[in-house]
Amino acid sequence: MKIENRQRFLVILTVAAAGLYVADLAIFEPLGAWWSSRSARIAVLRKQVTEGEQLLKREPALRSNWDRIRTNSLPADPSLAEQKVLRALDSWSREAGAEIVDRIPQWKGDADDHQTLACRVEATGTLASLTQLLYRIEKGPMTLKLDSVQIGTRDTSGQQLTLGVQLNGLVLAASPKP
Repeated sequence: MKIENRQRFLVILTVAAAGLYVADLAIFEPLGAWWSSRSARIAVLRKQVTEGEQLLKREPALRSNWDRIRTNSLPADPSLAEQKVLRALDSWSREAGAEIVDRIPQWKGDADDHQTLACRVEATGTLASLTQLLYRIEKGPMTLKLDSVQIGTRDTSGQQLTLGVQLNGLVLAASPKP
């Protein structure tokens, strides 16, 4: 190979390498980044579609659960709501054979669409009567949720127990059906 041909070949090779480098910086790297972000977006959308399909499959159960919650929520009037909860607690404790020692209702209203009636309940009785009381609170028709349960003993033999329960009742604001 002659020196002139070699120089021309090296110049062409250098220009081609520089062109490839510029093409890599200007075209291939942005195109690769765009492709990666597009792939990530597609993965997110596929996940959202799957979750949406699962939600649609569960719609009847969710709607019936929401209807049950809405119909069994406490009345919007605070005094009626407290009265309903306290009467239910008295009834459940009589049925279970437990004795309610103390009840402390307190209102929490952080949201516009609902309020919460928090109630601290102290009861005494045997293990069987206190478990029956807990069962009746949990399975009762009202929308009550047990937040904390504490059981302690009142005597050395452990026959008389004390139950401390923190429960919350839901009060929904009057709104049209969804």
